[in-house]
Amino acid sequence: MSAEPLNSEPPNGEPSNGKRRRGIYLLPNLFTTAALFAGFYAIVSAMNGRYEPSAIAIYVAMILDGMDGRIARLTNTQSDFGAEYDSLADMISFGLAPALVIYEWSLSSLGKLGWLAAFLYTAAAALRLARFNTQVGIGDKRYFQGLASPSAAAIVAGLVWLGDDLGLEGRDLSYAALGVTVLVGILMVTNLRYHSFKALDLKERMPFFKAIVIVLVFVLIAMHPPQILFALFLGYAVSGPLFTLAQLRRRRAARKGQGTHEGKAES
Repeated sequence: MSAEPLNSEPPNGEPSNGKRRRGIYLLPNLFTTAALFAGFYAIVSAMNGRYEPSAIAIYVAMILDGMDGRIARLTNTQSDFGAEYDSLADMISFGLAPALVIYEWSLSSLGKLGWLAAFLYTAAAALRLARFNTQVGIGDKRYFQGLASPSAAAIVAGLVWLGDDLGLEGRDLSYAALGVTVLVGILMVTNLRYHSFKALDLKERMPFFKAIVIVLVFVLIAMHPPQILFALFLGYAVSGPLFTLAQLRRRRAARKGQGTHEGKAES
């Protein structure tokens, strides 16, 4: 009978005590660093009045942020360092960068009210990330509690990109930018439920029809990226309140049905 090595780990790549490994792995952290660079570049571009590149950089950071975690799981290179590094990079790319970009583009024309709105968004993103980190492994993984910070950043950056693409001055949309910034910040710290799409398995087979739909989505986005991306993420933000409201109605209907059934049984 052959004995297992003393340092053997379960197939999922995590130690037997349930904790992540402490090593620093190159591949996933390269993507995290690239996402951090994109967020920093967005801030520098906004400071130089180049708003379209700054908004695009935030979307690039979103793509890179979505890849580093999946790559870590696929290559079995999860670690505590990677998780902490990813969270800090998210704070820069999706908390600080969007707030400074929209402040430079529009909110600065509102004076104190403008920078307070930008700060509210940044603080909400920090609270959202802290809450997410403390709830890892708790609850239903199919849903987020509150709007995820990358999606919130996509809405803020999308507004800047769309306005710049249409040739609109940020100061002319200052109150619209104020409303979007504050509302998106509030959505991040609510208890509204959003689909996380974590149940999506990239390795599983899919019908040919779904492949066609994916191609059509890419074509649609390529037709007018600022408008389509802003509309998509805005629709996702609205889906949270609608989904939560629908769940509450179903629960109330179930309780009423249960109460009616119990009343008939007693009679």
